[in-house]
Amino acid sequence: MEPKIDAAALERHRIAEVGTATIASVYPRTVGRNSFRGSHGNGGRHEVIVLTTDRGHVGWGPPLGPVGDARRFVGRPVAELIDPGLGVAEEALPLDCALHDLAGVILDLPVHRMLGARGSTALPVYSGAIYLDDLDPAEAPAGISAVERNLALDAAAGYRDFKLKLGRGYRWMSRAEGLARDIEVTRLTRERYPDARILVDANDGYSIHDAAEYIAATADVGLYWMEETFAERLEDLLELRRLIDEHSPSTLIADGEYRPNVPVVTKFAAQGLIDVLLMDVLDYGLTAWRRIMPTVIEAGAAISPHAWGWPLKTLYAAQIGAGLGSASIVEGVPGTTTGIDASAYRFEDGILTLPERPGFGLPLTSDAIRR
Repeated sequence: MEPKIDAAALERHRIAEVGTATIASVYPRTVGRNSFRGSHGNGGRHEVIVLTTDRGHVGWGPPLGPVGDARRFVGRPVAELIDPGLGVAEEALPLDCALHDLAGVILDLPVHRMLGARGSTALPVYSGAIYLDDLDPAEAPAGISAVERNLALDAAAGYRDFKLKLGRGYRWMSRAEGLARDIEVTRLTRERYPDARILVDANDGYSIHDAAEYIAATADVGLYWMEETFAERLEDLLELRRLIDEHSPSTLIADGEYRPNVPVVTKFAAQGLIDVLLMDVLDYGLTAWRRIMPTVIEAGAAISPHAWGWPLKTLYAAQIGAGLGSASIVEGVPGTTTGIDASAYRFEDGILTLPERPGFGLPLTSDAIRR
């Protein structure tokens, strides 16, 4: 049953200030290459939007695109900018995350309840940090032992499921050598972690011929899903579906992360060619996810909003999954975030449990740099 929301309470609050703060993502190790891009580094600093009302309530979040002149929001009733049952007004979409957080704080309601509380608040989270670290350093590549080490590190951190980057033959190795290494890493992971859900992601670095060879060679591994195998093309997705149905029928097809044409990927989902939709937490946004969910449900698809880049995005993706439902698993970004208090979230034995704190439940701390 969806929670009852007193939307009128937002009328009593006006935006008094639109400020910014700086937080930072810190990975536990340097994250290497994917199929087309070099090292992903150790984390980074992020500027976020901080909204304060005339009654002293505060909400914050990463911007969804350029905010422009923020003064246009000052003095506006919060109710003009967000309908807690539907999402953020078009003019305020750059403040999507901050307004959801603020509305939750004012209403004393967690975001996942504002979104409908249709899913579990205890969600499985996989490690999304198993990159092509066997290829580094360039002058003396560490080899497959680097992948084995990173799997062990993430298992020790509590992860039980792993997403492996594929596509070594797209840019970094010959096609044959790269595909052989992709297969070797996949089989090693199953050998070391027999109970893990194994997800694989080629970042559009495979051809349909690569996919055919890879699926045939890993059919007994029991892949949980194949993600972004190649750019979304009807003919290739039809063939991928046929190959999976023949060799590994329980494996899901996940897509929609990279510059998605959302009407096209949802149409493919309705045709049974995409099982899990991945539009990014921040590039796409909470309001957009809320609007698209009836179409997703009608298509019979699951969701798992792309979260790579910030450990914070994992928490947002979990809030979306718990709120909108249909989330099969959440992308984990191993690491921490400075400048916020995430202690109310509990991650244990592969499961992230969401708090009942209002908003996203992530107050800024004194080490956030505010302006």
